[in-house]
Amino acid sequence: MLVLGIDPGMATTGYGLLRVTGHAYKVLDFGCIKTAPQMGVTQRLVELYQGLEDLLNTHRPAAVAVEELFFNKNVKTAMAVGQARGVILVAAALKEIDVVEYTPLQVKQGVVGYGRASKKQVQEMVKTLLKLEEIPKPDDAADALAVAICHAHALPLMAHLQRMGR
Repeated sequence: MLVLGIDPGMATTGYGLLRVTGHAYKVLDFGCIKTAPQMGVTQRLVELYQGLEDLLNTHRPAAVAVEELFFNKNVKTAMAVGQARGVILVAAALKEIDVVEYTPLQVKQGVVGYGRASKKQVQEMVKTLLKLEEIPKPDDAADALAVAICHAHALPLMAHLQRMGR
């Protein structure tokens, strides 16, 4: 199963694509979709949509895992991330790809086993779990891979619950 993890942002949206086979994960692609700050909001959202559409058409993942918006003291930043998330959700929905959302706490628990883990701890576990020689760069891509890992870890439980009719 291919899982595309997404760390949303207006300026930089990180993505990480994993092939999940049982409990084994293989990195197929990761990186960022960047938009220029001098562009208007509408054009930035179009650029993000086009970048996501390219990824979805190229890789055809079975699921898109997206980090949920957490409360941010900077309302302007929170609004921009919310707009980017909306574009991500629409892009996946138009391709009829399942979307699953995880809070930052769930991602940390799913990757490190501790919801208050530091960013560095999460990045080190991403490197370890994916058998990489170094932590993926930039940070947004590493965060997106963490979201994909979180979803990969949840898949067996989701399958079990589905078999039980829940």
